[in-house]
Amino acid sequence: MDNSSTQLSWFQRLERMHPYETLLYLGMIGSGLIFFFLTVAFLFSGVNQLAGLNQHIPIAFLISTFLLILSGYTATKMRLHYQEERTDLLIASIRNTLILGVIFSLLQVAGWYELNEMGIDFKGIPSGSFLYLLSGIHIFHLLGAMIFAAILLNQMRKRKDDEIQHLILLTNPYEKMRIRLFTFYWHFMDLIWLILFVLFVISF
Repeated sequence: MDNSSTQLSWFQRLERMHPYETLLYLGMIGSGLIFFFLTVAFLFSGVNQLAGLNQHIPIAFLISTFLLILSGYTATKMRLHYQEERTDLLIASIRNTLILGVIFSLLQVAGWYELNEMGIDFKGIPSGSFLYLLSGIHIFHLLGAMIFAAILLNQMRKRKDDEIQHLILLTNPYEKMRIRLFTFYWHFMDLIWLILFVLFVISF
């Protein structure tokens, strides 16, 4: 009896989800599976070959990891500032998260150049190819979030100066959901990269 009631409440929660929310969660599950299978393939591709090259993890990857962790903090602040109705700080948090995401992506590309200088290229050993593939797919997933952040930032700036639109912004459940889903997805991508980064460090 308890199990059936639990299942019923779980299905009811699914039915009450906004379509955007459902699509995001399904997309995250799909992305998670892609990264999982690619990570397994990376682990079985002979990561010890990278260790045999006597090289180190690219410095750009180290710096970008720190910046992505910092962006997770600014993304968390977005939800707090929205709840506190502090629009200026909300806009600043969105802007900072976007900027950190862009810098992270640029540093990833710099990391690829470092790998190439080490003699680890996309056409070389399989484990080296996976470094490019996994980090590249991660950037691709993060790019979608950055585009959404840019759109959200532009909309927030326009509505801030209009009293009616500003009031709607702060009271509309849809706006609250958008910010919540964005921060959730951003933290998800943070977690994916941290897992990949640890694997990369171990492989070297």
